[in-house]
Amino acid sequence: MPDDETQTSTLKSGPAARTSHEPHAQRLPGAGDTPAPWLLRLIAVGLVLAALNLRPAITSLGALLEEVREGLHMSGSVAGVLTSVPPLCFAVFGVMAPRLARRFGAGAVVCAGMAAIAAGLVIRPYIGSTAGFLAASALALMGIAVSNILMPVIVKRWFPDRVGTMTGLYSMALALGTALAAAVTVPVTGALGGDWQAGLVVWAVPAALAVLPWIVLVRDRTPAPGQPAPAPSAPGRAAPEAPALRITRSRTAWGLACFFGLQATAAYITMGWMPQIFRDAGVSAGTAGLLLAVTMAMGVPLAFVIPRVASRLKQQGPIVVVLGLCGLIGYGGLYLAPAAGAWAWALLLGVANCAFPLALTMIGMRARSGAGVVRLSAFAQSTGYLISIPGPLLVGVLYQHSGGWGLPIALMAGLMIPQMVAGVLAGRDRTIEDEC
Repeated sequence: MPDDETQTSTLKSGPAARTSHEPHAQRLPGAGDTPAPWLLRLIAVGLVLAALNLRPAITSLGALLEEVREGLHMSGSVAGVLTSVPPLCFAVFGVMAPRLARRFGAGAVVCAGMAAIAAGLVIRPYIGSTAGFLAASALALMGIAVSNILMPVIVKRWFPDRVGTMTGLYSMALALGTALAAAVTVPVTGALGGDWQAGLVVWAVPAALAVLPWIVLVRDRTPAPGQPAPAPSAPGRAAPEAPALRITRSRTAWGLACFFGLQATAAYITMGWMPQIFRDAGVSAGTAGLLLAVTMAMGVPLAFVIPRVASRLKQQGPIVVVLGLCGLIGYGGLYLAPAAGAWAWALLLGVANCAFPLALTMIGMRARSGAGVVRLSAFAQSTGYLISIPGPLLVGVLYQHSGGWGLPIALMAGLMIPQMVAGVLAGRDRTIEDEC
């Protein structure tokens, strides 16, 4: 059974860019050429810098959500809309990434994605209106969406013999960026005079730096080293295609889509609202940011452990249940004693949020063929992100109209039950080909 990094790369590497060949390996190698060592080092740096910028736009906002709401005179319902924007953008813009990569090259799209993140983060604090803030956030999230999808493509394109190592490297960078933004946004804001606009705009600096390594690859559209370009079809005749699976007939596919969507719901509610829950319970803003950082940082070690354990089991239901129970206990603690046991609840919710790497692992295990994995990945992730959109919005509405966190936390805990049911269904030892 391949490891989780290899599976994740396989899911998303199909649409890698393909067209022209560069004759000199010292610059941009074509098929069969050996990339220059300096170029590989530059791309590795680019991967790390890009990964560091894939979540701070979200977690930095969560740490300062109260200040942003007051500064823009934003209601709780509108703040809920704001926390629903990330999954919406991931669902809408993520599906564009393979087509853009085929036309412009994966490196060029990631370069543009980093530029979009930097531009969105510069614009949104100073645009002066809620609608403008949402639009600028969507621009940054568009860059995150396409870059997130294409990172595994870049790894397969330039590091075909080190997929696991490089995937692990950028996965750790992603988790580090997520936790770092949650931990230091409030202290940095305080050091800048308490100006929430300055506290948000500082995250445009690493995004702008991340653009630089990718400029080298803007004109690169070659296939992966050592892989031939697709053979042309006969004149006047379309290339043959494999019969498409009717994936909507698969219970496993629907189970995976629901599991992916519900775990994404929990993740975006956590990133968007958890600091506010602690702050309303009397925890200081700085400590609330650190608590979110702890929750996000749990993903660094567990993202390596959980997929390896899952790949050795025929059924992943037991892991799903353990993660779900951690979530239920964490939400129960938030309801009963949010401040007294804050660190324990942050740790437990961090464990529960590690359902994401488990979902990716199960996607790779629930199909026999590469084509089946790609179709299952596209269906589960696009459907899942659509499922996750209403959750953060509903939390904002309940918070505003109930005047407290009792009902929102009850909703979060209640969603853990169908998440466990869907995960157990998705974790059964069968493939979509058996069901389609």
